[in-house]
Amino acid sequence: MFINSTGYYVPEARVDNDHFLPINGLTSDWIVKRTGIVTRSKAAEDEGHNSMGLAAIENALPTLPYDIKDVDLIVSASYSAYDTVATLAHEAQKKYQIDGARAVYASAACSSFVNGLEIVEGYFASGKATKALLVCSEHNTYYSNESDPKCGHLWGDAAVAFFLSKERMSPNEPEIKEIMTCGLGNISKGPEGVKLRPKEDGITMPDGRDVFIHACQYLIESLDKVAEPHGLRTRDLDHIICHQANKRIIANVAHQLEVGDDKFINNIEELGNTGSASAPLVFAQNRDKFKPGEWVGLSVFGGGYSCGGFLVKI
Repeated sequence: MFINSTGYYVPEARVDNDHFLPINGLTSDWIVKRTGIVTRSKAAEDEGHNSMGLAAIENALPTLPYDIKDVDLIVSASYSAYDTVATLAHEAQKKYQIDGARAVYASAACSSFVNGLEIVEGYFASGKATKALLVCSEHNTYYSNESDPKCGHLWGDAAVAFFLSKERMSPNEPEIKEIMTCGLGNISKGPEGVKLRPKEDGITMPDGRDVFIHACQYLIESLDKVAEPHGLRTRDLDHIICHQANKRIIANVAHQLEVGDDKFINNIEELGNTGSASAPLVFAQNRDKFKPGEWVGLSVFGGGYSCGGFLVKI
């Protein structure tokens, strides 16, 4: 599977840590030490899940080597959807008049993008699609409760879009060599670890320590599982991109792997936790910095629980 083009959208507004002191009593120093977050992105009043996703698609079009109407599969991956009936996949199909394409929605907490990637892989393998658009948009601030001292200060908004094909469409396209996902609903806190129940209390994380422990474990396991089939150890990867949930989690992963922080690429300090968009967003933001022949490993962990990873050869 080849990455034909990537695009992303990040709202201009930034919310700094001092915003939260009068709301939930957390100081900037406390937030930075425990999360690594300094500011977080926030969608404007006239922006949302759909508009950010469509903007990410638009950002990818200038480098797309074929007409968007050639896409025969559209997958929207997210947990913070504006509408779970007429999804972002359908909105994209309408905007670009992509006639006859399959349009589906995938949700698996912060592993949603990687699960969407695996869905694309399945359609390609079955011969039911050859060109796909995978778009992921997370409007966390639409659902978050800033007064919640456990997680109200974590969330940022952003969107990312990947155009993918079964065959190489142009020279030097990165190739996705391996994809894995795994549901972990039977592990520890499982479905109650992170919740989004809009009619109740929005996004909540009742037990952050449990999430932290299992995220550290499964981010590493996911990287191992996508690297091993290609004769690689995780520490052999040129670049590692983890889900941008907490910088202390990433530091713990680096420590366990015994690799330097320089192998890890992050955006959490500026954007906060942008959900399932976060890891592919980091890839898209840094794509021009990767060199031919390099290996990039992406790993995610989500509430529910779930995990996933994919391996890219530049």
